[in-house]
Amino acid sequence: MSHRYGIDTSVFVRLLTGDPEAEYEKTVGRLQKRLEAKPQAEFFVSNQVIGEAYIALQHHYGITKTAAKAAMLSVLTSGLCSPLNGASVMEVLQSDRGCGLLDRLIADDYDGKGMKVLTNDRKMSRLESSEKL
Repeated sequence: MSHRYGIDTSVFVRLLTGDPEAEYEKTVGRLQKRLEAKPQAEFFVSNQVIGEAYIALQHHYGITKTAAKAAMLSVLTSGLCSPLNGASVMEVLQSDRGCGLLDRLIADDYDGKGMKVLTNDRKMSRLESSEKL
């Protein structure tokens, strides 16, 4: 049986915001129980979940882009969960020049599979793993 789990946006947003408090406490408690039952358990966050959470934090919580990225970096370095695509995602979250976070996450996904991104977007085409169509 696998001890590797992918968390969805609802879980990640709770970890990022602590809101609503009762749901946050329940979520953290359940993750901790999973770790107690399976100490080798690992929790991962996909690029899609990171992108959805980024939008949700801005739209539903009024959090700035910069603050949203900082919150995600904090949670993803806390030891509780990790980005599914590894260290490259941490670099994406720390970047603040050129194309936006979602474009960078898209490029990171393709790059992780050894593919170039074909794009019509000028800023995205400047990424090393992207090419203007």
